[in-house]
Amino acid sequence: MDLNDLKNMRGGASGGGGPKKVYDAAEKKRIKTTVIVIAILIIAAIIVFTSMFTVNDKQQAVITTFGRVTGTPVSSGLHFKLPFGIQKAHTVDVNVYQKVEIGYQSFPNGTSVSVTTESKMITGDYNIVNVDFFVEYKVSDPVQYLFASRNPEIILKNVAQGQIRNVISSYLVDDILTTGKLEIQSKVREAIMSELDSYQIGLILTEIRIQDAEPPTEEVIAAFKSVESAKQNKETTINQANAYKEQQLPVAKADADQKIQNAEYLRQNRINDAIKQVAMFEAMYAQYTLNPLITRERMFYEAMEQLMPGIRVYINTTENETSMLLPLDSFMGGDTQ
Repeated sequence: MDLNDLKNMRGGASGGGGPKKVYDAAEKKRIKTTVIVIAILIIAAIIVFTSMFTVNDKQQAVITTFGRVTGTPVSSGLHFKLPFGIQKAHTVDVNVYQKVEIGYQSFPNGTSVSVTTESKMITGDYNIVNVDFFVEYKVSDPVQYLFASRNPEIILKNVAQGQIRNVISSYLVDDILTTGKLEIQSKVREAIMSELDSYQIGLILTEIRIQDAEPPTEEVIAAFKSVESAKQNKETTINQANAYKEQQLPVAKADADQKIQNAEYLRQNRINDAIKQVAMFEAMYAQYTLNPLITRERMFYEAMEQLMPGIRVYINTTENETSMLLPLDSFMGGDTQ
């Protein structure tokens, strides 16, 4: 042990702080280094997490720099932006169909309740009717959807309610409850789309349909159900009549074809008979031109035989060429030779 060691031991024994001070300085340095490393890691993590964002295939993202839109909507995938809130990415569901319910509210368990303040409307003939509408829409412009209005869904619902009431007020209650539903849906759709275009809130209407339409009282409901039942019976009767018609048409056509063929056959027989008569007449006329007197007399006798088939004709061939018809059988009581 040398002199320095003895001095150090004495200094330590006398209460000096040499070795302890060295230990404290090293500990402080180690803590400081650890804090710096942790701070660097935290800053790096913040930079990474605030500069990366992902967009799925049903979304688009709008980039803003200090609150101002500076980037077009970004497609799906992994993307980067400036960290620490300098740039922000606002993702919007654009390829997702969303709905607005007017006149009712449905729940995930499949049940629904009526909202009469929305469904009760006045018709063109001053009747009251309850009509429920289902409205389907999606985002068409993410920038307008995010920044053109505070709550575009509420605007869409208000526009839809206003246009629905305008259209319903121009129809009779019978048309609303029965045959006019498709026409009403078409007119409401056109009106809503036109107004949405003027508002430019980034939404587009994809479908609107009447979920239910009924009068407000049970008595009127029963009456309209009877009307619908009568219409269904009418349609059933018409369908049965059409089926019977389709069944009988082939039979009637076959019978008509048969009659046409018979008529054609008779017509052809008449034509053939006429041709035959003409040929006979022409042949007779040819003979007549050769022997007019004989032919005329023969025709006379043949005509008499046809007119009086029961008589016997006697020809008197004298020099004066006078012919007589003598019914001698009735006087002689028998044949005369």
